[in-house]
Amino acid sequence: MDMLLQALATLLTFESLITVLLGVTAGLFIGALPGLTASMALAVLLPFTFSMEALQGLIALGAVYMGSIYGGAFTAILINTPGTPSSIATTFDGYPMARQGRAYEALAAATMASVVGGLVGVAFLLVLAPPLARWAVAFGPAEMFWVAMLGLTLVASLSSGSLLKGLLGGCIGMLLSTIGVSPVGGETRFTFGFPPLQGGIELVVALIGLFVIPELLNMAAEGRGALPGVGELRRRDTSIRQVARQVFGKPVNLIRSCLIGQIIAIIPGAGGNVTSLVAYNEARRFSKDPKSFGKGNVEGVVASESSNNVMVAGSMVPLLTLGIPGAPPDAIILGVLLLHGLRPGLDLFTQSGVLTNGFILSMGLAALMLLPVGLLGGRLIHRVVIRTPYYFLLPGIAMVTILGTFALRNSYLDVGIMLMLGTAGYFLRLIGIQAAPIVLGLILGGIAEQGYVQTLMAAVADPVPWLRLLNNTLSKVLALLVLVGAATALVPIWLERSGRLDKVSQEDTP
Repeated sequence: MDMLLQALATLLTFESLITVLLGVTAGLFIGALPGLTASMALAVLLPFTFSMEALQGLIALGAVYMGSIYGGAFTAILINTPGTPSSIATTFDGYPMARQGRAYEALAAATMASVVGGLVGVAFLLVLAPPLARWAVAFGPAEMFWVAMLGLTLVASLSSGSLLKGLLGGCIGMLLSTIGVSPVGGETRFTFGFPPLQGGIELVVALIGLFVIPELLNMAAEGRGALPGVGELRRRDTSIRQVARQVFGKPVNLIRSCLIGQIIAIIPGAGGNVTSLVAYNEARRFSKDPKSFGKGNVEGVVASESSNNVMVAGSMVPLLTLGIPGAPPDAIILGVLLLHGLRPGLDLFTQSGVLTNGFILSMGLAALMLLPVGLLGGRLIHRVVIRTPYYFLLPGIAMVTILGTFALRNSYLDVGIMLMLGTAGYFLRLIGIQAAPIVLGLILGGIAEQGYVQTLMAAVADPVPWLRLLNNTLSKVLALLVLVGAATALVPIWLERSGRLDKVSQEDTP
């Protein structure tokens, strides 16, 4: 407690407060630009932290991290473009809300959910870091395979209209994940003799291509801007108090999404894209009106944004206790810790307790800063987007996406892949195959493959190698959850198509 109070006193200085404010603001605008991820934002900031004290450098990195993860919601809502991979699920209901003239309502809900998620993640990190880290170590290759399979059960819920088309989209995504060098055996696959493809398809490149380009082509074909209901939006402008009632009026969704985000965040490699998708699916599954999801339900925005902001502090659990980055941006923070002679483990919480607690508390302060910065910045960005004519907006967005794609790895190949995927995504959308199942397959395909192959390689001498996938209690629990998740997603679809759902509802009606 003494270390905690000393850390709080160190944090409440003018220098630290300004650092947090500037970091959150910079992260917000970086995260709102398609292609500029949180990892890139931290990498750009890294050289500037060399001349800072250890605590100030970590405060700056934590604030930019928090702001950039949240900033991805802006373009996800306004132009159907996830600014960061963790904002994929935000597009499902955020963009339909914007199309209905409820853009500011969606932005305000995302801001409040992000603040709550950030604070919950910090609270978990302060109180439960050591025990949660020990639990995270239990996730081996078999458990990661079942986690990926659990995520793939989301395909049914992300399929709009046709389950078969959703499954086809998921299969396309899994095929894309196999391009390049195998993560286990090292074999080169589907490169067609072109060496640059050995690195595979970068997730952010696929996100930009599948989400941005089809929307730009659609806007150009229809000759309109991203938000057609501008006049309607001004008449139906929603107050902050009304949005707060919507967000906090359903605390179960908020709490459930935060818990899901925290549990998945401590699993190294899962990332915010998985947390937001799983939380969105559970919000839809337990909702009284699941059919409204994907059509502008604010609960979907709240579930996605609260869960992915929990990940910012939640992924620090394995980093600070075991030295294992829970997400790609954490690797940069690990480098800063080692640069200042700080090694993750128990000593970080005892000998360097003031610095560690100060860093953790600064992320809580950054989460609180999201509220004023986000609401003011959100109104500014929103006005710029809705007031810009589409014949200026389209080339502007296209230029930013191309530059953001090229900046990922300074590769023209990435730009070409992005444009090809985008064009293919546009025509796939015309036949009813959406981008969400494709991206889900791309994200989880590699995780599932690596876990499955590693498990079978370790079980070569077993009589039945695949039984190693169910070798312990945790694997069995996860496999059971996969079956339950698939059943709860598929059974209602089967009942509806067979006509039995209507009969059941009629029998229940007095």
